[in-house]
Amino acid sequence: MGRIKTQLVKRAALKFMHQHPNTFKKDFSENKVLLMGVSEIYSKKLRNIIAGYLTRLVRQQETGK
Repeated sequence: MGRIKTQLVKRAALKFMHQHPNTFKKDFSENKVLLMGVSEIYSKKLRNIIAGYLTRLVRQQETGK
């Protein structure tokens, strides 16, 4: 079992995916930097959690799930 993401993280990640559909990649490190350019998230921990969830969503889209 993995960690469960909060609704705040899921909603924010889905919002960023819909607003910037081709921006995010499969690499977590790239997504952290891209997320800083797209939004104003001041908390490093929250930014990293959202970037990780975005990475997961992009990988799921590419596999077709």
